[in-house]
Amino acid sequence: MKLQSQASLMILALLIWSSQVWAQEKVDLEMMYRIKSEGIGNSQIQNLSFHLTDFLGPRLSGSTNLRNARAWSMEKFQEWGLSNVTVDSYGEFGRGWNVKKSYIAMKEPYYAQIIGYPKAWTDGTKGLVDAEVMLLEITSEADFDKYKGNLKGKVVMTPANLQVSPAFEAEARRWTDEELEDRKSISIGGGGGRYTPEMLAQLRAQRALDQKLTEFLLNEEVGLRITGTRGSFGTVFHTRSGSYSTDKKPTTPEIEIAAEHYGRIYRLIKNGKPVKIEAEVQVEWLDDDYNGYNVLAEIPGTDKSLKSEIVMLGAHLDSWHAGTGGNDNAAGVAVMMEAIRILKTLGVQPKRTIRIALWGEEEQGLHGSRGYVQKYVADRNTKEKKAEWDKISAYYNLDNGSGKIRGIYVEGNDMVVPIFEKWFEPFHELGANTVTRRNTGSTDHVPFEAVGIPGFQFIQDPIDYGKGYHTNMDVYERMQLSDMTQAAVIIAALVYNTAQRDEKLPRKPWN
Repeated sequence: MKLQSQASLMILALLIWSSQVWAQEKVDLEMMYRIKSEGIGNSQIQNLSFHLTDFLGPRLSGSTNLRNARAWSMEKFQEWGLSNVTVDSYGEFGRGWNVKKSYIAMKEPYYAQIIGYPKAWTDGTKGLVDAEVMLLEITSEADFDKYKGNLKGKVVMTPANLQVSPAFEAEARRWTDEELEDRKSISIGGGGGRYTPEMLAQLRAQRALDQKLTEFLLNEEVGLRITGTRGSFGTVFHTRSGSYSTDKKPTTPEIEIAAEHYGRIYRLIKNGKPVKIEAEVQVEWLDDDYNGYNVLAEIPGTDKSLKSEIVMLGAHLDSWHAGTGGNDNAAGVAVMMEAIRILKTLGVQPKRTIRIALWGEEEQGLHGSRGYVQKYVADRNTKEKKAEWDKISAYYNLDNGSGKIRGIYVEGNDMVVPIFEKWFEPFHELGANTVTRRNTGSTDHVPFEAVGIPGFQFIQDPIDYGKGYHTNMDVYERMQLSDMTQAAVIIAALVYNTAQRDEKLPRKPWN
């Protein structure tokens, strides 16, 4: 009974504190109106999206196109009059890689084009490969002997359990009011791990067998390996075969193909019908610069006491290599660029400095944002605080496609809930009104959160994202330009409010 009373008192105190914060929080409604007017009336989202996708193309980490994207974004920031525009290295990433030519088709039992793309960082073929496909059914180490000495120059494939199911529900949808309300709830308690010890042992054994197969194919001098991927209606989800490591280990040339085309080849072979493939892959390795980079630009702060503090917004500039990275993450980059353009065009004189960051190499493990945090903010392992740890009020990130913003994840930070609820009020009519204490992961706000900096990712409508990102069909046509216009307006407003606030946003303890 005593514990219940204490808990009730704590909840009551939190409610009283929240209501006081909510009442005190200031919102400049005239500025909100100006931001909406500029962002909706003079939106540059379409132009930015075109240049980031159709014009610049795919932006694989370390590639020539990513270098071109950095140069283009710098020129745009300079054109807008932003300050301290720079390409900043966070340290070594690894080797760059470009596809120069890619072709694959089935020649026998009849000619058919195949939807397929080289895996990232694979080596190229030695000219045109024209060979029968061999199905390697290897379930144990003893099976290798069946194929040894018979694979040189051949095209090989291995069985894969690829399911192509009918789409009974639409991929694109809007969150309903009930679903958004449900996202505010947080489940408490543990349900145990995802894998049993037996499952983990099986996974480790399969990984070891896969590694031995990789080495076996290389030693056998296989001409080409073809792999099926998940996806439907010709979508190919990207993975990588080789490594961007500077150790330059060779790989077997590998192309991943659409599940439907993989299935046809597999069934023909299993039914005793020979299949012949012709293919060629030409690649280019970039060994002139192994560093990774972020693009940074600013609107300088003007308040004598607060101008050294920083409000950050950002998105990752890199993508995978067969599509043009439309929803992942040209959409996020275009929105963040538009948000800072809106503020610069309006001539805001923020109290704090506003800094935009276009991150590099996110797809391979958040390299750009992790590198920035390690260099300027803090070391999450040693707990060493660096120059910007006390300076950054918040970091805002966008990386869940081009769907409309419906709210924000506050990563368990109860103290910012009443603040954001107040800030989102002017945007309720635009469909954004949900503030949830839930966490969301796997993108560039995570390194900031990991060292105690308030880092936020937005709740977005799941439109053409879940089955389209990381694929050959992640292109301009899948981007929701009107939704992105809404997102840029909201983020510009939140960034402005954070920059003008008397105090930095409250932080969770960093232990």
